[in-house]
Order: sequence, then structure tokens, then C-alpha cells
Amino acid sequence: MGDSSRAKEWLCVLATVAGVVACTTSVQATDWQPTAWAKEDTLKLRTTAPGEEEHWFPVWLVVIDGQLYVRLGSRAAGRVERNVSAPFLGVEIAGQRFDRARGVPAPEDADRVAAALADKYTSDILVRFFSHPLTLRLEAEDSAAAPVIP
Repeated sequence: MGDSSRAKEWLCVLATVAGVVACTTSVQATDWQPTAWAKEDTLKLRTTAPGEEEHWFPVWLVVIDGQLYVRLGSRAAGRVERNVSAPFLGVEIAGQRFDRARGVPAPEDADRVAAALADKYTSDILVRFFSHPLTLRLEAEDSAAAPVIP
């Protein structure tokens, strides 16, 4: 392969990288659309415990009356409680990343969320018997979201 072919190859690589960078530009927080995510199976939450790296973990979700909810087990609830950026969490859903979504404890909605999760997820028949001390409503924060690049 000649030098000019190699240079063209590198230009193609750079153009591809530039395209990827362009794909990660910020999207407005107005893209927080819970009703559009109702059929998603999971989302990922990001927490950071004191002195630790950030930690992403998947959870089931439901949308009730246009609001996005998650139900957390003891371990995940502990991570949320120790989160240094509380009440803010990172959220990845449907190819978007929201760096500052507000996690609002919603104990008053726990029964409705549990029922909706049971309707949506067949395997909830077993999972519901585990402890779920924290039900959260996730709300948009006035920050940007960026597409997630796999």
C-alpha cells in the first residue's frame, strides 16, 4: 500500500471519529420523555460512593401516568443512599445518557409501581418476594443528555 493510500485510509478513520464525536453532542433535557420509554426493559443508573469510581447498574422500569419509576433492592438502595451527588443520578435509557436525573423517593407509589412491574415482567413473580426498600421516581434535571455510543 502506497503512502497516498495510507493517508486516505487515515483520513477516512479521522472522518469516522469526527462523526462519532458529532454523535455525542449534547441533547437538551427536554428529551426526557418517559412515555416514549414505557416499553424499554431496563435502564442503567449511575451512583458514586465516597472514594469510589462511578458504578452503573441495570434496573427494571415502569412508566405510570407519564412518570418514570424504578424499584430498588437493598444493595442498589444502599448505593443510592451513599451517592455523593444525591439526589442526582446518572441515567442511561434508550440510547441516551442523562448525567443529572433527580431520584425522588416515592414510598406513596410503591404499591402501584410493584403492581405495574408485576404486569410488565413475568419473572417479577419471583423477584417481588425480595426486599425492595426504595421506590424512586426519576425526573429530568435541567442538564443535557448525550447519545450513548455502544
